[in-house]
Amino acid sequence: MSPNIEPIPFGACNCSTLRKASRHLSQLYDAALAPSGLKSTQAAIMMEVERRKDDPPTMHELAKALVLEQSTVGQNLRPLERDGLIALKQDAADRRRRHVTVTEAGRAKLAMVLPLWAGAQKRFEDFLGSKEAAELRATMLKVAYEFSPASEDDSG
Repeated sequence: MSPNIEPIPFGACNCSTLRKASRHLSQLYDAALAPSGLKSTQAAIMMEVERRKDDPPTMHELAKALVLEQSTVGQNLRPLERDGLIALKQDAADRRRRHVTVTEAGRAKLAMVLPLWAGAQKRFEDFLGSKEAAELRATMLKVAYEFSPASEDDSG
């Protein structure tokens, strides 16, 4: 005889609700960025690398900053490198480490992407409100970093 399990009320699962919202938000940004040929994940990676151009991140540092597995970052970097948008440069002091940089072609692509991204950003903020969108980002960053594997490693 199976135990009597109470069903979870519709919409009460935080994980399921966040995933639904995330999928639709990704679709919004991917559709907006489509003319550039980049997906939102690729654009986010390139923007993070360009933001850190004065101290280019290693793949490990980039994965940590983006709260992604290093293998996922590597999978996303391959087509960007193939297309000449990013470059992986060996560290002079430690040849095992490679730093990620945005190329000139990558900067030109980002110049195309930014207005498209801004359009998606505006559409979302027009829907939700600028203040509410900022609060949501802050909350989601808190969740992302609180429950990341790195935070679990740091606790013990």
